[in-house]
Amino acid sequence: MFWVVSYDIVDNRRRYRLAKALKNFGYRVQKSVFECQLDDRQFLKMKKQVEKIINREEDSVRYYFICARCKNQIEVSGLGSVREEDDLIIA
Repeated sequence: MFWVVSYDIVDNRRRYRLAKALKNFGYRVQKSVFECQLDDRQFLKMKKQVEKIINREEDSVRYYFICARCKNQIEVSGLGSVREEDDLIIA
């Protein structure tokens, strides 16, 4: 399953820790946006790690599921492309 994860983290330290954690699950496509190809187990593992890092009263993380049909319709203006790799290894 293809997920887009975006975040708005107030604290610099938490923001760095979150970005570092998300790099284990997907690819950074913008400063606060990751694209992740994950199965259900991997998604839940990622979400659990996110919950350990963020402050729920100050921070926001959004998870957008993109179906296969919709993923094929993603358009990018400017730099970048949608990653196709399914071989990401989850630590």
